[in-house]
Amino acid sequence: GSESKNQWGIVLMKVLFVVSEVEDLVKTGGLADVAKALPIALTDMGHEVCIVMPYYKLLAEQHPGEDCAEPQTLFASRKPYDFTIKRLQVGNVPVYALDYPAYFDRDGLYSDSYHAYPDNAERFAFFAQGALQIAKALDFQPDIVHCNDWHTALTPYFMSIDDTGFFDRSRSVFTIHNGAYQGTHRFSDIPFLQPHYLLHSQLDGDALNFVRMGIRYAHKINAVSPNYAQELLSPLGSHHLYHEFQQRRSDLSGILNGCDYTQWDPINDPHIIQTYTADDMSGKAKCKVDLQKEAQLPEDLSIPLVGMVCRLTEQKGFGYILPMLEQLMQHNVQLVIIGTGDPQISHTLRGVAERHPDKFAFIEAFSVQKAHMLEAGSDFFLMPSLFEPCGLNQMYSLAFGTLPIVRGVGGLKDTVIDLADDPQQATGFVFEHPDSEALLACIQRALLFFHEYPEQFIITQNRAMQSRFTWQHAAEQYLALYHGALGG
Repeated sequence: GSESKNQWGIVLMKVLFVVSEVEDLVKTGGLADVAKALPIALTDMGHEVCIVMPYYKLLAEQHPGEDCAEPQTLFASRKPYDFTIKRLQVGNVPVYALDYPAYFDRDGLYSDSYHAYPDNAERFAFFAQGALQIAKALDFQPDIVHCNDWHTALTPYFMSIDDTGFFDRSRSVFTIHNGAYQGTHRFSDIPFLQPHYLLHSQLDGDALNFVRMGIRYAHKINAVSPNYAQELLSPLGSHHLYHEFQQRRSDLSGILNGCDYTQWDPINDPHIIQTYTADDMSGKAKCKVDLQKEAQLPEDLSIPLVGMVCRLTEQKGFGYILPMLEQLMQHNVQLVIIGTGDPQISHTLRGVAERHPDKFAFIEAFSVQKAHMLEAGSDFFLMPSLFEPCGLNQMYSLAFGTLPIVRGVGGLKDTVIDLADDPQQATGFVFEHPDSEALLACIQRALLFFHEYPEQFIITQNRAMQSRFTWQHAAEQYLALYHGALGG
C-alpha cells in the first residue's frame, strides 16, 4: 500500500472491513458490535477504514444510503449481476452497502425469523466477491481485507483468483467470531460459483464449507479470544475443522474483543434506577431492590441474587443448568433468568419458577432495559457456556461489580479470574467440567463467599469494576496482526 505515516511515525493502513452486520445499522448478535467498534478504533488511530456490507431491506428502511460510484456488474455463470453501491456512515467510518434487491431486499438478514433462507450460500458468495468489486469501484486499494465469519469467508479466495492486479499488494485476514456457524451448503445449489473449478477439489462430497475456504485462503486467521484460538486447535474445540486449523496453526492467533464502556457503565447508565461507582456502591443496593421488585421476589439485600440474561440455547449451558435447579432452590438464594429461545428450555424454567416463586423468576422476554437492570441489580452473573468464543456479558458484569460465575472456556477463561486460583486478583468464579455437579459446586462456592466473607466480597466487586477490556487495546493487536500479514 501507500506508505503514509501519522504524527508518531506509525505507518498508516488502508483496511477494507467486509462484514454482514454492523451495530447501529443492523444487528443480530455480537458480530455487529465488533464491526462497529473495531473500525472506529482503527480510524481514531489515523488509519483509513471502509466497511462493506449488504444493503438489507431493514437498512434501506431505517438508514437509507445515497448512491455513490457508478452502477456495477459482476459476471458469473455467464449471467450479469447488476448492483449499485449505497454510502452510509457509522461513527466516523464510511460504510458502503451492496444493493442487490434480489438477494437482500428481504425481511430478515439471514432468515425469515425461523428458517434460514435456502439461497444463503448464493447470497453471501455473491456478496464476498461483490465486496472486492466495490473496493475497485471506489478505487480503494486496501493493504488489508479483513473478513468476518462465514458470510465473507470466500472473499480471500476471490482475491486469490483476481487477475486485474488491483489486490496484488493486499493481504487478507479472516476473523472467526463463532466457528460453529460454517456456511456449509451443497455446491450444486450455488449457481454463482459453478464456473469455479478450483473449488471442486475442495468439496466434501457435494458440500462446500465456507469457513474452511476462509481458513485455507486467508493470509492470517484469528479468533476473538486467545483461549478460543487454542480451543480451535484441539479436536474437541475445532468444530470439526481440526485438520484445517492444524495446517494453519502458525497463522492463527487470538485477539480478545473489547467492551463498549460508553453503553455499559454504572456511572452513567440511563437504564438503571440509580447510578453508582466503585467508591460508592450504595446505588447498586437500590438497583438490587429494583430488580427484586421487577422479578416479584422478596426485597431483601441479605439474600444473594444470581442473574442470567441470554438466548435460551444449548450453547449457553442449559444442558447442565436445568438438572441442578431444584437442588439450587434448597439454598438461601434468588435467581433471575431473562431470555427467549428454545421452547423446551423455557417450558422447564417456567415450571421451576412456579414451584419456587419466592426464589426464582423467569422473565421470558428480552429488552435492553431489562438486561441493564439485571447486570446492575445482581450480585452474581451466571454464564456457564458450553463454548463461548469471546463473550461480552461477563465484561459488562465485571464493569457493574456483578461477579461472573463462568465455565473456563473461550473468552470467559481470558477475562474472569477465579477466587480459588488467585484470591488477590480474583474477579469471579470459574469451573471446568460441563456438568451439573461442577456448576452447582461453583455456585455454592460463590454463595458461601457472599455469606461468610462480606468484606472480601466488596473488595472483589471493586476489583472487578476496575478491570477494563478496551477496543483501543484490541485495535493495537489487530494492527500487529495486519503487519504480520503484510510480512513485517
